[in-house]
Amino acid sequence: MTTEAPPAPTSASPTARHLWTRGRGIALACVLLLAGAAVLAVLRSDARHGALDPRSPDPYGSRAVAELLAHHGVSTRVVTTLAEARTATGPDTTLLVAAPDLLTEPQQAQLHTAMDDSAGRTVLIAPGSHSVRTLAPGVTAALAASRTSTLSPQCALPAARSAGTADTGGIRYTTTHRDADKCYPSNRLATLLRIPAPSGDGDTVVLGAPDILHNDRLDEHGNASLALQLLGSRPHLVWYLPSLSDTSATGPQDDKSLFELLPSGWLWGTLQLFVAAALAAFWRARRLGPLVPERLPVAIRASETVEGRARLYRKADARDRAATALRSTTRTRLAPLVGIPTAQAHTPEALVPALSAHLHGDRQALHTLLFGPPPADDTALTGLADRLDALEREVRRP
Repeated sequence: MTTEAPPAPTSASPTARHLWTRGRGIALACVLLLAGAAVLAVLRSDARHGALDPRSPDPYGSRAVAELLAHHGVSTRVVTTLAEARTATGPDTTLLVAAPDLLTEPQQAQLHTAMDDSAGRTVLIAPGSHSVRTLAPGVTAALAASRTSTLSPQCALPAARSAGTADTGGIRYTTTHRDADKCYPSNRLATLLRIPAPSGDGDTVVLGAPDILHNDRLDEHGNASLALQLLGSRPHLVWYLPSLSDTSATGPQDDKSLFELLPSGWLWGTLQLFVAAALAAFWRARRLGPLVPERLPVAIRASETVEGRARLYRKADARDRAATALRSTTRTRLAPLVGIPTAQAHTPEALVPALSAHLHGDRQALHTLLFGPPPADDTALTGLADRLDALEREVRRP
């Protein structure tokens, strides 16, 4: 004799295995994303550390050129605020601005005023269109034409002719100054400009790339010679490294709303996200179709379903819903027995007179039984169920 093993219990709540099966794709994608971000962070953590800092020995630092200048009697002072840079300028000083594009417009205006009053030399390292028009009026920045960085002087500037070829290829410039020295051209646009001051004392040098100041490029071509001649023409060198912590960068500004502070492309970005969400919703919605019956892993008896629903009603103290379900089901079964269409089974004006004529009973009692208020307690609900069963048996009686 063999006995059939009972079916495995099932549960409506998902198990840990089901949750892992559903979410493992998203979890794997997140892990790969974090791993990629960590690898990129490690690879790029030292890539630009100490860039153009005369104290840094890293490949992109400038400690080598500072030491060469020191051997030639040129002192180097590092400043990180606009106030220090303005105070340190003078006729015997070269002011090097390492990152002009980091300066705000008010900072650029103040620095340009100090440059005009100093009668010294100012060297701007790779200024873009954001800063060059203010710091060097009459100069316009253009994009680099090619990847070639090593260029020949092709100008009459003594420092450039003495240095020869150098790695100045980067941002290209045009100028309206007729007496400006236009050196190291790339596609007929200069990558190094020297603009004399209108008063005749001092000048401004615009350099399209910082490569000649980097430690790892200083010994190539004429980079060292050009750097020494541009920065060593005066006994003092002020190396200005703009800092975000400079209080002059956060001057008083007009009160602006949140939308005014957002970048100019935020509207298009939001519109793209909305379109993407709409397309995703359409993609998901088009997969929905008519319900497809699916075979359950176990067969559940109707009595168990009824009992389970009854327990839910009792736990929720939902006697009104239970009574409504009992009355609705009874009306649906009684209507065809007394000649009423099923569509009118829940209309008191149609069902109650027909039942009263069939049973010769009291219409008010039938109306209260089939359409009355919900029972007040469980005992009344049980009594209602008994009376509905008795009514149905009486109607079915031949």
